[in-house]
Amino acid sequence: MSDISNFSDEEDSRQDDCALVDALSEINFNEHNIDSIRQNKLEESQEQKHEIHSDPASSSSLNFVDVDEYDYLHDSEWINQKCHVFILSTAGKPIYNLHGDEEKLNTLFGLLQALVSVVQTDDDCIRSITAKNTKFVFLVKSPLILVGVNKSNRSEQQIYNQLMDVYNQIIFIVTLSHMKSVYEKRNNYDLRKLVAGSERWVDHLLRNEKRTRICNSSFVSLTHSVRILPMESSIRDSITSTIQSNCNKIKNLVFAVLLANNKLITLVRMKNYYMHTDDLRLIFNVIDCSESFKSAENWLPICLPKFDSNGALYAHISYISDDCEACLLLMTVDQESFPILSNAKKNITEKLRRGNYIEAINTGMKDKGIKLKSDIGVSEIRHFFYKNKKNTQLLCSEITAPYIDNLDQFEKLEAMYYDLHNRIHRTSRPLKLIYEMHQHEIQLAWVTANYELYATFEPLVDKKSVIIAQVNKLLKWIRKEEDKLFMTGTHIF
Repeated sequence: MSDISNFSDEEDSRQDDCALVDALSEINFNEHNIDSIRQNKLEESQEQKHEIHSDPASSSSLNFVDVDEYDYLHDSEWINQKCHVFILSTAGKPIYNLHGDEEKLNTLFGLLQALVSVVQTDDDCIRSITAKNTKFVFLVKSPLILVGVNKSNRSEQQIYNQLMDVYNQIIFIVTLSHMKSVYEKRNNYDLRKLVAGSERWVDHLLRNEKRTRICNSSFVSLTHSVRILPMESSIRDSITSTIQSNCNKIKNLVFAVLLANNKLITLVRMKNYYMHTDDLRLIFNVIDCSESFKSAENWLPICLPKFDSNGALYAHISYISDDCEACLLLMTVDQESFPILSNAKKNITEKLRRGNYIEAINTGMKDKGIKLKSDIGVSEIRHFFYKNKKNTQLLCSEITAPYIDNLDQFEKLEAMYYDLHNRIHRTSRPLKLIYEMHQHEIQLAWVTANYELYATFEPLVDKKSVIIAQVNKLLKWIRKEEDKLFMTGTHIF
């Protein structure tokens, strides 16, 4: 791990050289085409504005119900949301809407589908539209179209990555091969029939746009990484060995994952098979928003898109015990393995309890992040997150004042981190180091071959003395505690 020795004064001016939005494509529509689309959608909406009900007393008597009052396009509260995510089929059939009921936005879904179709007629694919301070980003993955509408400073690529996460969450529920097969038979099929009851998983995946709590979860999504539950490496190894010894003779068992508080404790896999970080994040998301998993053992078919988007694994999902909210997932290709995996889980729990490892897990779960002053002794750093690039694992500090009790302040901090991440990773002009001063904080972004560091400092810190010393002290501490903070090595059945 390298140290920071100096900063170039030229770095201070780089912030003005980079635009916040990197337009990856410019879409120019013929005005006649757009007018035609608007007219067609207007005619369709006029036809759908009234429901016809037969009067029992007279077949010639008709009642009309005007539904204009339910149209979100006339709802200022709905329009002023910072973020919208829409999912529709390539035939224009509504599937999902982040805010509100998609049934009341048929006209909008039709227009989105028409925009995609217009560009496809020229053998092209629509990527984005920017209007004033609003970005419309399209992800076309037939038979689905996903659209993200964002009024924040998120870059096009960041919104696109978010849509990919949403798409993968849909595939997690319905395998790609099954979804394509359904739409090949009927292109106007209503996919909501297949995903009914699982919409909350997508809602939860997008919870940072519907924020109810201040937490580090958005930085996991930003960096496409996972967090690790901190514990002594010897304890983690013993927990891993317990799972291995009880599972190594079970045929067709592909993965065993133990997690708690959206953090990974350990992962054991079949030889020559690998769990992608993006698939792990989907698992974390589903477990985090499904309280029902805590009450009983569950048997759930799931698809891991990065592992095999066309196939399903069968997951035995259960919490370790009533006094430990760690969740164990045993994933197999054998749909008849529930009794075997249920018995293995009981044996694992018994051995973990005898070895006092459940108590160790509970202790680790109390951790809210690295305590900068007491753990490391750095007082000028307010917050940081650090990505180990080799393992795609993330380390975050505890969120403290002035952000912990003020949602607006935390959202401003989050937006600045997203801006830093966008600028330092821009394909047109990637950077290695960004240092900039704001009114209420100083921020640093530093990317090396082995890690990425994003940190926020007190506003009056001197750059050439204190910041360099504090960063080097932080990096030295991370290197020293690496075995406890990260999960290293591979574990095979």
